[in-house]
Formats: sequence, C-alpha cells, structure tokens
Amino acid sequence: MTMSKDAILRRLHDAFLNMVTVMHHLDRYYRDAFDRFLRPPIVAVVQAIINRRRPREDLGIAQERILAGEEEATRSIIEDQSAFTRHTYASSIAERVGNTKTYGVVRGTFEVLSGLPEPVRHGVFAEPRTYPLWVRFGGPGPYSPPDIRDAGLLSLGVKLMGVEGPKLLDDEAETQDFTCLSSPTFTTPDVIENVKLQRWVRRGMGGFYFVNPSDPHLLDAIMQGLWARANTSPLEVRYWSTVPYLLGEGQAMQYQVHPRSSARTRVPKRPEANYLRQAMARTLSERAVEFDFKVQLQTDPHQMPIENASVVWSERRSRPITVARMRLPVQQFDSPEQLAFARSLSFQPWHSIAAHRPLGSQNRARRAIYYELSKLRQSMNEDPRIEPDGSEQFPDS
Repeated sequence: MTMSKDAILRRLHDAFLNMVTVMHHLDRYYRDAFDRFLRPPIVAVVQAIINRRRPREDLGIAQERILAGEEEATRSIIEDQSAFTRHTYASSIAERVGNTKTYGVVRGTFEVLSGLPEPVRHGVFAEPRTYPLWVRFGGPGPYSPPDIRDAGLLSLGVKLMGVEGPKLLDDEAETQDFTCLSSPTFTTPDVIENVKLQRWVRRGMGGFYFVNPSDPHLLDAIMQGLWARANTSPLEVRYWSTVPYLLGEGQAMQYQVHPRSSARTRVPKRPEANYLRQAMARTLSERAVEFDFKVQLQTDPHQMPIENASVVWSERRSRPITVARMRLPVQQFDSPEQLAFARSLSFQPWHSIAAHRPLGSQNRARRAIYYELSKLRQSMNEDPRIEPDGSEQFPDS
C-alpha cells in the first residue's frame, strides 16, 4: 500500500524526534562544555546573519509597528490551537497548548531591591517592597512526553499578588504576571510566522516549520537548538522574557531570571518520565532556592528590536540590572490538589499594570490567544477560573 505524503512526513518527523532523544541522553557527557565554549561563537554568527537580513524599520525606543495581517493571524492561531485542544484532549484532562507540562507550581516571595538606579524605578520596581508570588515551571508543549523526550526548552510563569492599580486585562484585579522561556529568542520572529508554526503543530509535525524546503526557518531552528538540552532541574536554568515590555512610559525592557546557586544535579542515566518534577521536589524538600530577576533596557531600537523576537538583545549594549530577588522556601508542591490548582491558574502577560505593558506582535496576539485558550481549557476540565491571593493552602505544602 502506498503511503500518503503526510504519513511519510510523520515518519520522518518521528525519526527526527527519536534522534533528538538520543542526543538528550548524551548531553550529560558533553553539553556543559559545548554551551560554555562553542555556543557563544555560533550564536554570534547566527545573529549576525539574522541582523544582516533584517530591514531597518526606523522605529524609536519602545515604539511598536502593527504588522499587516496581524489580527487575522491572531484569529487563525486561536482557531488552530482551539481545534488542537479539542481533538487532543477530547477524552482526557485538557492541558495548555504551549508551555504544556507542569513540573510544579510553587509559592514564594518577590523582593524588590532598594537602591535601584532611577531608570528602572517604574511599576512594581518603583520602591522596595515584597510581594507574595506563585511560580509555575513548565515544559515546551504542545504535548507532555517523558521529560527526556521533550524539546529541551523550559518555561517559567511568575504571578505577583497584591499589585495595586488598574490592569490592562480585567479578569484579574491584583496580579502582575511575568512569563519566560529558557532561550533568549522566541520560536518565531513574529505572529505572522507563528501562524505557519501552528499549522504544522496541528498536523502533529511542528518541527517541519523549521525545515520546510519551500519556506525554511533554519536560523530560528539553530537558535532554539542551541538552548534545547536535557535539563537537570527547572530550578537550575536561566530564563528570558524573549519579547519586550514597557518599563515606564517611553522605555522598553526585556527581563531575565537567573538562579543564584551554581549547584547542579545530574540527569539520571535512566530518567523517569517526570524526573524534572522529582528533581524540583527533592531540592525544595531540603533547601530554599533563590533567583535574581534582572531587567535589560532597550538602548538601540534597531539592534534591540521590538517587533522581531529572533534577535538577542546584546548584553554588551545594555547590561542586565538586578532589580528583585525571588525566594522559594522549603516546601512540598506535588500533591494532586496543588497540581489541580496549577491547571486553574492563568499566566498572561496582559495581567499587567500599564507601566509594564507588553510590546510587539507576539505579545499583542497573546492577549486574545491566552485568554481564549485558558477559558477553553478550564471549561473542558470544569475547572474554576481563579485569581490567587497567596493565602491558598494544600495538603503537604
């Protein structure tokens, strides 16, 4: 029997994913040295090519430009991801389409530091203060395979509580969310390209977005691959916002989250399906964990663009400044009740005060995409839509 074109492509895609899994098993032997010595020059070359190909947009600092077809692209992504969710989770608990697998949602505090330089003293960083927070550590999606078989990129969602003032999205009244990935660039440069990715994802072959012979995106594939690896623990990874936000009127930032400890666990030789959650649980049962929250100001509107998420903002042009400290105390977080609570949470960049308004096409699209998909997921699961306040308690937590 002759196989269809899709069947052939699926076999090739599955073979590629199996190869990635093999490489993840080997990461323990070489990846730390590769990341330290070889990744920086490769990034420099790839970024130089990306920047050489980009047109000069002549935008100012913190200035946006609406892309042609942006609204249609946003609607298309909502339709594709909604259809994917309904089909994939027709007979099971619905999960997020992106940042799918939950390793854990843990409680902590977010301490805004004193003595910050004037340019960064805006919004929640305006004055020293400590906020309660919930932090969600997650996987890349759109599926939830065993950890060693995933794409090797992690996600982070930070939700501050007790944040006063009007919000840009009114489904939560006193929260400020920050979302990150364990890569300095996003999967696609803008929302128009994201439509193409989602069409491949709906066919179950997201990897072909990057290697489609008629429309390749090899440079983005390289950038994502340079940070995709078998991770040791979500608590031991550096995270980036990948897209920009306001830091007060007329000033743009990206932000980063850095673990303060250099301690690293080992990837097991025979890793269990949820070894990343287990690594988190072991660490937080024994000691507190701290992260530095850093902001990086946009100083060059072309070299540090608002509308292209494939470009790394150079730290030589703008040094990240530590503005806050995240502390996660000793705790247990993997009870069924707390994991169910994690499903009911919505992490959304537009849960924000005006001083941190999301910027760029990816963020503009996220406002509707995240809102509609979270409503769909919670409706399918019959989960309540909640706004946490930090007082939540769970068994063994």
